[in-house]
Amino acid sequence: MTLDVHARDLRYFLAVAEELHFTRAAERLYVSQPALSKQIRALELRLGAELFRRDRHGVALAPAGEALVPHARRVLAAWADGAAAVEAVKASQRSTLVVGMSTSPARGGLLPAIRSRFTAAHPQASTRLRQISWDDPTAGLADGGVDIAFVWLPLPGPERFRWTVVAEEPRLVALPDTHPLAARDGFDFAELLDEPFLALPASAGPLRDHWLALDARAGHPPRLGAEVAGVEETYEALIAGLGICLVAAGNAPLITLGGVTTRPVRDLGASRYALAWRREDEHRPLVRAYAEACRATVAD
Repeated sequence: MTLDVHARDLRYFLAVAEELHFTRAAERLYVSQPALSKQIRALELRLGAELFRRDRHGVALAPAGEALVPHARRVLAAWADGAAAVEAVKASQRSTLVVGMSTSPARGGLLPAIRSRFTAAHPQASTRLRQISWDDPTAGLADGGVDIAFVWLPLPGPERFRWTVVAEEPRLVALPDTHPLAARDGFDFAELLDEPFLALPASAGPLRDHWLALDARAGHPPRLGAEVAGVEETYEALIAGLGICLVAAGNAPLITLGGVTTRPVRDLGASRYALAWRREDEHRPLVRAYAEACRATVAD
């Protein structure tokens, strides 16, 4: 029997063992159900033993699976401890903090104020900004491309992250000046239900739903005019009359250029802008220092 088993195999196995349901386990792991089933079958072949019994009544652990569960948990826990130790060493050696964002957090000089506090506490450290497409609602956190990021809530997989809210702002509606509603001072969201909306890419998950205001539609499905993945695309789609969109008040100046205006919507909840980081990084000195600088700046 080969023992060439990867940590991913054990994570997949434990997810199914704990859920006893392949679809729920796949959702928890952010993989497709067929891909998860294929990985479990491959693991069973490598081990030469059936780990799960599958029938029309559901999924149950086979004897070999029950025997493997405690050992898999110990292996993954030991690997997590080892990886954390390596990250701690790497963090202590890093002098540059990569800050991700999908839209600029201008908002009254917030970014330079945070940087000033951060560099005062860590004069040997520097920050590097990285602009991320709206395809990734975590602004680079999920794939490890950045250390900390300015994001809009809600995040997909929120249990993976920690954050501090930077601003709560009304959701306005942006529309071309030629739109009939542009002459109004404001309106109820119900008046917009049948309008075509610009949507974030599907990969944005719950954030796409937030900016389509699914929470205010009472089950009324949105009409999608186009997908947009950046400020320029949004502006061009608005000018072209492809649809309207919701925008945070603080971001309105980014798209209210010639031909586009924003109007208040009376019955929508606020949007939340936050500084976020991965849960496993919350004790990294530079991540913690930047978050503390952000909190102090917002509190001023």
